[in-house]
Parts: sequence; C-alpha cells; structure tokens
Amino acid sequence: MKALSHSPLQRMARALWLLLALGAACLAGPAQALRIKEVAAVQGVRSNQLTGYGLIVGLDGTGDQTTQMPYTTQAMSNYLQQMGISLPPGSANQLQLKNVAAVIVTAQLPAFAQPGQMIDVNVSSMGNAKSLKGGTLIVTPLRGADGEIYALAQGNVVVGGAGASSGGSKVQINHLSAGRVPQGAQVERAVPTPLNEGDTISLGLNASDFQTARRVVQAINTKLGNGVATALDGRTVQVRAPTDPGARVGFIADLEELQLDAMTPAAKVVINARTGSVVLNQAVTLGPCAIAHGNLSITISSTPVISQPAPFSQGQTVVAQQSDIRINQEPGNIIQVPPSPQLADVVKALNALGATPGDLLAILQAIKAAGALNAELEVI
Repeated sequence: MKALSHSPLQRMARALWLLLALGAACLAGPAQALRIKEVAAVQGVRSNQLTGYGLIVGLDGTGDQTTQMPYTTQAMSNYLQQMGISLPPGSANQLQLKNVAAVIVTAQLPAFAQPGQMIDVNVSSMGNAKSLKGGTLIVTPLRGADGEIYALAQGNVVVGGAGASSGGSKVQINHLSAGRVPQGAQVERAVPTPLNEGDTISLGLNASDFQTARRVVQAINTKLGNGVATALDGRTVQVRAPTDPGARVGFIADLEELQLDAMTPAAKVVINARTGSVVLNQAVTLGPCAIAHGNLSITISSTPVISQPAPFSQGQTVVAQQSDIRINQEPGNIIQVPPSPQLADVVKALNALGATPGDLLAILQAIKAAGALNAELEVI
C-alpha cells in the first residue's frame, strides 16, 4: 500500500486547526472581565503621523546610483549650499555619490509630546540603494499633515540584516533598504489636545457595538452614579468629568480601570487571503448544511528532446521541448455538517473536510452564501 505524503499546505492546515482547537478548549474556563481601557479610548488622545525627505551618508558604496536617481544629487547639492559650499556651474549633475542614499523618514508623534522629547523614526530607501547599513541620517525636518515642522530627525541607522555579493552571487538576510533610528528625532512643537475642554469627555469604542456601549454605560453609572455616562451611539459614550485638569486626569485613570461584565463578541471569521490564515472567535456557529469538496490539479512537465541530423546531411542539431500535460481531479464526497453551537464543534466539522487553507477560503465563503455560517466574514 502506498504511503501518503503530506504537502506543506496540509501540514499548515493541521497546525491551524490544532491551534483553533486549543483556543476552543480554553473557552471552557471562566471568562475574564475586561477593563474599559481595553474596549475604549478617550477621543482626542491620539498620535499624529510625521514624514520627511532626507539623506543617509556614510554608506560603503551601497548608496543610490546617481545617474538614475537625479533627486539624490540635487538634494546633496542643496545641502552643500546650505553649509556654505558652492559647486561650480554644471558640476552638480556630475557628482557620483555612491555613499549617499535618498530616504523617506516617517515617525509617530505621540499624544501630549512636548518640545525636547525624543521619538523613534523609520527610514526607507526611495531610490536604488543596495543597503542602508552603517549609514547616518543627516538633519531631516519632519512635517505633519498641515505642512508644519514638528520634529527634527538625525542619527545612526540600525538595519536588522546583512548581505554580501561577489561574482554574480548574492546572499541577503532580512531587508537592507529600510532601517530605524532609535530616539532619532527631537520634538520641536507640541500638538494641542482638547482633553481639558468642556465638562464632558467622549469614549470611543474600538469596535462599533451597541451591546458593548450599554455595558460601558452601566459600569460607569453603577460606580459613579446614574446619569454620569450616556451612550450617544454604538461607538461613542459621553461621560461628565471634572473641569479641573488635575482632577480630570485622575478621573480618567479611575474610569479606565472599571471592570466590565463578561461580554460575548460579535461572531466573526477573519480570512487573510494572502497567507491563507483563518481565525474564528468563540461566537461562531454553524447551521446544518452539506458540503462537497474535491481537488483539481494540473501538472505540466517539459522534457528536452535532441534531434540529431543524419551523417553528412549538413543539418544542425536541434533541441526541442516535449510537453506532457496531466489533469487529476479527486472525487468530492458530500459531507453532511450537523449544527455546531460551539467553536470546538465548528473546528471538528471543518477539519473533517480535509481542505487546505486555500480551499478553506472558498468553502467558508460558500457556507456563508448558503446561510449556514452564523458569523460575519471578513477578508483582509
């Protein structure tokens, strides 16, 4: 009897279902109460995106090929002029700057960040630089969405990788055209936060859910008194707060620590179409249905065939390709899936199909279209 071999996708599917089964087994334990800070955040307390254009110098010949990247040469020429170095007319276009790379610098300005504080920055090559390893980012202004400068970045770039090439061969570990400068930017301007304005604060739920909004209101009013919190919609809860800034900070700190009763999230199946990952939460259930699943594989193989001419025929030896195409379709047996009220039963029912993650994406979509999957299907 021929032994069956398991493909990498099949092994991945079995590992995925084992992980889901372990997660389902954990549901039998007592539910852990959540805090308000895990399901909601104070509106207005947010970070801001910063970006800028900069130059990395000091590379070991792995920078941009300036003949193909004219903006690197132009940026370096402008920088030298700011430093008081004037280049002869026409010489800027002849610069060969193999140790310089043009990069896009990005950072997040945290809420309440004040001038003088340091933040991390990311640098990404925008040209054809081979590696940013060992380079130094020179002073780069970081601007917000309004065009104003909020931070200045500068420092040594840390690249988590390595690479070497010689004689047409190349070895590379991780990505070399992007890196990070820890604590590489200094905040120059603060962003005003409307935290202390008015006599109320608004809590924005992480996901729109009326049940969660009601639980948050009940927890706050039970602890602080009726009428303190009001749900404006399925995502926003308005809370009366002290007007004194010091008292308001303490009030928010206590508010975020309030415990919520155990909640059942909305049933959802999340599918990553790029990696084939499928994740189900504990609220997913299946209705009765019947599924037929079969695999279709097409194999194309090419074999070189040498045609040798007869002696003294003045012909030429010709190499041709002989293709062999085979189509193999496995039978799809109809499997009856009983109603599954728990995640463990859902996992067992889907695992009985023996489908790979790629096939499982189509199966779940078909079950949802048939009305037997009692969950929201989200493809990312």
